[in-house]
Order: sequence, then C-alpha cells, then structure tokens
Amino acid sequence: MASQRDLKPASDSPLGVAAAGSAFLIWGLSPIYWKSLAAVPAFEILMHRMIWSFVFLAPLVLAKGRFQDFVAALANGRTRLILMATTVIVGANWFLFIWAINSGHILQTSLGYYITPLVNVFLGVVFLKERLRRLQLAAVGLAAIGVTYLTLSYGRFPWVSLALAFSFGFYGLIRKVAPVGPLVGLTVETLLLSIPATAYLVYLDHAGRGAFIDAGIAITFLLMGAALVTGLPLLLFTTGAKLLRLSTVGFLQYIAPSCTFLL
Repeated sequence: MASQRDLKPASDSPLGVAAAGSAFLIWGLSPIYWKSLAAVPAFEILMHRMIWSFVFLAPLVLAKGRFQDFVAALANGRTRLILMATTVIVGANWFLFIWAINSGHILQTSLGYYITPLVNVFLGVVFLKERLRRLQLAAVGLAAIGVTYLTLSYGRFPWVSLALAFSFGFYGLIRKVAPVGPLVGLTVETLLLSIPATAYLVYLDHAGRGAFIDAGIAITFLLMGAALVTGLPLLLFTTGAKLLRLSTVGFLQYIAPSCTFLL
C-alpha cells in the first residue's frame, strides 16, 4: 500500500506547484499532438493511449521499487474498486478530449478546462472542507464571471465543455483521497484500461482496419508516443494533487485552457 509520504496531508509545496503546473502546460499544448493523428479514429487512439501508457509506467514502478505496492493495490478490494472508478472516469475524459480536438471543437475543450478549476474549487470546499482566503474568493468570482460570459457567448449549450470539466474534476477529487501513491495508482489504472484495449486492437488488426503499422511509420510512432503525452502529465498531476490543496490545483489549471485557447 501507499507509503506514509504518499498519504501525508496536502500542503502548497513548491514541488507540488512545479509538478501540477508542468502537467497543465503539457495538456494545454497537447492538441498539436492529437491533431497530427486526425486520420485515426478517436476510439482507436484512446486504446493506444491506454496500452502504451502502461508500457511507459510499468518499468518506472519496478525501477522505483514499488512493485509490492502495485500488487497490494490490486489485491486490496476497496483500493481496486476506487481505481476502477477513476479508470472509467479518466478513460471517458481522454476519449471525449481526443474526439473534440479532431472534430473541430477545440474551443469547447478550452472552455471545458476553464470551467474545471471552478469545479475543483467547488469540490474542494464541499467534499474536503477547504476554505478560501478573501483574495482567492475574489479570484474565483472573477473567473466565474469570465466563464459565464464565454459560455453565453458561445451560442449553444457547451455539453462537451461541461462533460470534460466534471469528469476531470471528480477524477482529481477521487485520486486525491485514494489510499495509493500517484505512480502506483496511475499504473493500476492504465493496466485496467489496457486489458480491454488490447482485445479491441487485436480485433481491429484481424479485421484489417487497424492504423498501427498499416498507416505508416509516422502514425505508428505517434501512437506509441501517446504514452508520454498521456502518462507523463497524469503522473505530474497526481503528484501535484497529493502535495497541494484541491483549490490550489484549481487555480493552476488555468494554464491548460489558456494554451488551448491561444492554439
């Protein structure tokens, strides 16, 4: 199970700010990467994200001597159930994000991640009983006004934005209280995701509809590289979430949608 270091109370440490900030910067620039895979169906990209992320993370678990923690997390019924829930949530979030990017809804994804910090602050206050200082309350109020304006000016109901915001918000909340470290928890999640993903990609290959190898060397390496675009920022995010208050994570999260909006 997770070490005491992993489970210590969260505090706004510089390491947490650096880790979470880096994660949001990578996510904010990631549409450039997913656009280069526009010829591949979003669901197939998602399957590759699952598998190659596990391939990326598993050696890290062994190198850091966390294999016993990994086995313990899988063996513990409560922890496994929690991680199964976060697996479903993050998988849905990944799919919707890729689909939206490659279907011409980049501004909706930007709006979604402008809303997400407000969701994080709300969840932190409601579920974790966090309290905001006056200046933070003022910042939240200004952000809420800005998001409301963007939503109304968009001209139609932003269902993609709201789905992205609430799915990632609840993912962060549940992972924060899960009794498992960031690396081990994320590795378990990608393992759980990669099992059905492998079966699906084998089916596609037998049906002659898979993009891997058949679509060319560039697409093949881009699909494999999804591990870094996926696993690295998630690892940074879960590390930062353990070291920061959820409301602080919410403020830092504006880095990602600002980058996406500029793109």
